Amino acid sequence: MTDTTADTERGNLPDTGQFFKTGNYAPVPDELTEFDLPVDGAIPPDLDGWYLRNGPNPRRDNAHWFTGDGMIHGVRIENGRAAWYRNRWVQTDSFKKDFPLYNADGTRNLHASVANTHVVNHAGKTLALVESSLPYEISNDLETIGAYDFGGKLVDSMTAHPKICPLTGEMHFFGYGSIFTPYVTYHRVDASGELVINRPVDVPAQTMMHDFALTAGHVIFMDLPIVFNLDIALRGEGDMPYRWDDAYGARLGVLRRDDPFGEIRWFDIDPCYVFHVANSYDSADGNSIVLQAVRYPELWRDGGDFQADGVLWSWTLDLASGTVAERQLDDRSVEFPRIDDRLAGSPARYTVSVAGDRLIRYDLTTGSSEVHSFGTGGPGEAVFVPSTSGPADESNGYYVGYVYEPGRDGSDLVILDAADFAGDPVARIRLPRRVPYGFHGNWISG
Repeated sequence: MTDTTADTERGNLPDTGQFFKTGNYAPVPDELTEFDLPVDGAIPPDLDGWYLRNGPNPRRDNAHWFTGDGMIHGVRIENGRAAWYRNRWVQTDSFKKDFPLYNADGTRNLHASVANTHVVNHAGKTLALVESSLPYEISNDLETIGAYDFGGKLVDSMTAHPKICPLTGEMHFFGYGSIFTPYVTYHRVDASGELVINRPVDVPAQTMMHDFALTAGHVIFMDLPIVFNLDIALRGEGDMPYRWDDAYGARLGVLRRDDPFGEIRWFDIDPCYVFHVANSYDSADGNSIVLQAVRYPELWRDGGDFQADGVLWSWTLDLASGTVAERQLDDRSVEFPRIDDRLAGSPARYTVSVAGDRLIRYDLTTGSSEVHSFGTGGPGEAVFVPSTSGPADESNGYYVGYVYEPGRDGSDLVILDAADFAGDPVARIRLPRRVPYGFHGNWISG
């Protein structure tokens, strides 16, 4: 996929060094609340809800971008106005009082959390997530309610990338990171919020399994060669205790959703790493699975910095032959791919990713792409918000996300019309402070 501007801009995952202490990666010092925010343009009247985005905002010196205390930045939109902006640290148990990630017996302390990676809403609860710990529930005003364990049924960590099936309302997720087997456990929550399935996933070592994939009929696990390194962990220097392992190999595990305790079929692929899946779906004939994601050829061989670029890639798993066809879709460095979440697990036409000072929207049907450039601005992940009127398709809605403007050291919440992706924003909500680059967020309908 190409466009008329040839570029190799990185996504907002930067190069090596302690970048996260400078510029717009650096934390803000405190919490703030402002009402009736100024707007350039006009907020679409059918937008009614909260845009929330999570990311690291450390209170003290830390050794890696991934380990900063979680802070959620939120904007409430209603009746064509930006009612408020708030930023709040996620007040986890270990935020209030330091205690170690592991207990004396080697088990994981699931209340030790920075809760800095994602924020999702399911069955009436909004959860701040990091993959090492329990989720933490927050209120509509971004105040922390407390650790959430699904009524005592979750005794494991929860991935920061759960998948909510738009067909059934179920939320699928997994936990990993135990120093004891099973290293990975798959979980399923029904539409009412009840945890109904806990199932071990047999993998040979403790790897960093950040994301996974979901189709209408399958769950796909990614067992990839970034492996826990005990020596790094024991040094206690705050670096990520994972490194690339040439001997580990790479594979995708397929579990049927209608047989959640059945066999997981493993498909070998070329060694690589994936932080983020764009989408996955079953073929019309049911004989194959397509997975689309941002692929790194390798990562963290010599340290916990980003020393390679991720680009959009596709894998097609042939369920009859047990083989996989792998295909690169573009050569531009991107990250944080998102789709219209109403199509999660089904073929989606568009996926939008961050690429430096621009967003790229890939047309996965035609192979083309288009760019929205912010000039000197730095966009974060773009979330699709469907319009509440008109047809339910991927062009009838808006892309929403924070954009940093270095000239004034400030940030806006920008709203793009999905039907005019490259055009001027329909609205820019001026925020009272800059929003540091972070990770993931969601639109929560009012």
